[in-house]
Amino acid sequence: MSDPSEILVLVGRLLLWVVVTIYYILEATVLWFVPRKYKFKDIRGNVALVTGGGSGIGRLMCLRLAAEGAIVVTWDVSEAGNLETAKQVQEAGGKCHVYTVDLCDRNSVYATAAKVKEEVGKVDILINNAGVVTAKTILDSPDESIIKTFDVNAICHFWTTKAFIGDMLAADKGHIVTIASMAGKLGLVTLVDYCASKFAAVGFHESLQVELKVAGKFGVKTTVVCPMLISTGMFEGSYTRFFPILEPQMVADEAVDALLMDVSTLHLPHYMWIMLLNHLMLPQKSLDYLGHTLEMGDLMKNFVGRKKAD
Repeated sequence: MSDPSEILVLVGRLLLWVVVTIYYILEATVLWFVPRKYKFKDIRGNVALVTGGGSGIGRLMCLRLAAEGAIVVTWDVSEAGNLETAKQVQEAGGKCHVYTVDLCDRNSVYATAAKVKEEVGKVDILINNAGVVTAKTILDSPDESIIKTFDVNAICHFWTTKAFIGDMLAADKGHIVTIASMAGKLGLVTLVDYCASKFAAVGFHESLQVELKVAGKFGVKTTVVCPMLISTGMFEGSYTRFFPILEPQMVADEAVDALLMDVSTLHLPHYMWIMLLNHLMLPQKSLDYLGHTLEMGDLMKNFVGRKKAD
């Protein structure tokens, strides 16, 4: 870039970026003091589809979405879990439609999506929530388990999103939520496949978000949720003295709140962004020592996982 005019253009753009950044920082600071309920969008009558809705935070999000007036659709491989979710939603006065589907089967996803559109209507909110974990070292992880981890935690997001985003783009209105994990931002021991799949889920969200904005589809929102360990049973036996084990209801409420406020990225606990800042600023040896100090190597030491559906 030797042309002085090009340099001036670049400098001008950078100065404008600084001004815009200051504006958005001030805006965010002011909005921080506004009660959440005044920042919520209205989703009454919207069709909200939750994958993995048959248990855990998926079920809790279904209940919360129904309480907000959404028409809930739950997808899960467990028919019994799905039916229990529908029962709880309906007992609470909400509307819930149930579909048993294997997210690892692309053709089944597309076929079930077509049924949803025919029987319920176009989907306004898609929450990619389903997840699995095996918690084994890379040599102890069976190939089939690695493939399934990626299929459920990341690859199926492509199938569900492709199935429903067309209607969102046509209306320039909709919301796609990715339930990822802090394991999608930080590598953890005995979770090589899980972390890699969650990194993929985070990358899916970030790339899709950019693609939508470049296409001018500002009405189609995206949110990624990155929590630490949640006490749903999925990570049963995992333990850390230095980070809280999150309550499922809190995570579900925070995730739905983020959706209602069009938050792009949600870290739970909220202060976890500090760990990400450390990774950007500190040398690797310093990070290794910090991980040792926080006993991150023992995180999955007593892992047993979920023995039965929640």
